[in-house]
Amino acid sequence: MDEPLEAELNAEIGRLLTEHRRYSSRLDELVTKPYLSTDEQLEEVRLKKLKLHAKDLISALEQRNTAVA
Repeated sequence: MDEPLEAELNAEIGRLLTEHRRYSSRLDELVTKPYLSTDEQLEEVRLKKLKLHAKDLISALEQRNTAVA
């Protein structure tokens, strides 16, 4: 595999993992609240979608990284 491409893929995977952890952390904060405002409920839904999207992108990039290696 082309080393610059591999480094770029690894950097993108790292960035997505950081985002995924950030979303997860914020979701954990929301879950501990006994009541969520309407805005917090919307944020929860948005964060869940973003977290899933990041996970899907990570999986796709890891598969690409493995397939090209």
